Amino acid sequence: MPETASISGPQILEVNLGPQHPSTHGVFRMMATLDGETIVKLKPFFGYMHRNHEQIAEGITYIASFPYTDRLDYLCSMSNNFGLAVAVEKLGGIPASERGEYIRVIMAELTRVMNHTAVTGFLLNDMGAFGTPLLYAFRERERILDLFESASGSRMMCNYVRPGGVREDVTDDWLARCRQIVANYPRFLDEFEGLLRDNEIIRQRTQNVGVLSKELAVSASITGPMLRATGVNYDIRKVDGYSIYPRFNFKVPLGSKGDVYDRYYVRVLEMRESLKILEQALKEIPNTSPHISPKGAAMGKAPRTFKPAKGEAYGRIESPKGELGFYLVSDGSPRPWRYHVRAPSFINLTVLEDMCLGEKVADAIIILGSVDIVLGEVDR
Repeated sequence: MPETASISGPQILEVNLGPQHPSTHGVFRMMATLDGETIVKLKPFFGYMHRNHEQIAEGITYIASFPYTDRLDYLCSMSNNFGLAVAVEKLGGIPASERGEYIRVIMAELTRVMNHTAVTGFLLNDMGAFGTPLLYAFRERERILDLFESASGSRMMCNYVRPGGVREDVTDDWLARCRQIVANYPRFLDEFEGLLRDNEIIRQRTQNVGVLSKELAVSASITGPMLRATGVNYDIRKVDGYSIYPRFNFKVPLGSKGDVYDRYYVRVLEMRESLKILEQALKEIPNTSPHISPKGAAMGKAPRTFKPAKGEAYGRIESPKGELGFYLVSDGSPRPWRYHVRAPSFINLTVLEDMCLGEKVADAIIILGSVDIVLGEVDR
């Protein structure tokens, strides 16, 4: 028999991961170039569910755009509403009502807790730990969604926040239920951390994996927990002090290595800080004035259709995924002449290849999960 020829040199193989929902967190595709199981090149592809959000918004009124923001990061509709409201208020000079501001902060921080809880469960699912972590996370997420449904009529597409306040006031019973959930949540986090933080397998799969340097994070405009996991102290709630956040006492958790473990643990610590904000907001929320209807006290005075003066405004918030910004240009009509969304999921994806180079195929799935993306925001 002839002698078998020896194979030398790197064995390069191109593999498509996606586009499908499991593991790629939506219709997202990664083209990975592999040397054995080691990633030597990775190119992200998106655009499989483009929604034309910005173009649609330029053809409708400012208020009519709020239901569309629900579909950006569809886990965090309350935060999306809040971001657009901040931009419209800047553009139109609309003051927000006192009670409305408290309700918006409460909804935004509940959203952050809910998002980080779900993302932690998803991350463990990406590692192959289906069952306890994800189901525990979804059990707690359901409690918060029940609150959203009671206040807005919808569990996920809430369409609740408005320029000047919110669409409907909340009742005393709703506030009591919210206080109970906030009071019980630390017990769940203690249980969750006990299962995950010191787990040997989780540490081996996440520590020193998918490292993002502080310098690259800053130069690539990365924001949110991804940036803070590298040790950069930047949180728009502190930097801008928008809404009534300066009234609350809370810390900004930071990591040091910028690896998958730091991104996971920063989110856990952020949940604890959000609970502190919620405790303060629920304690300090002003009672409705007897001379103003409950709805009016929370809704402010923003008209359904208004014509802001010509000009431009950029409003941004610290969404659970990072800086969510809305850039609006007015030509004096009831519709924006220009409408652009600065989506954190999209920006944060730009460093995916940098974090994956030199890692294994199985690690790429975990690294993507630690970025925390929603494709509705990426493809907007």
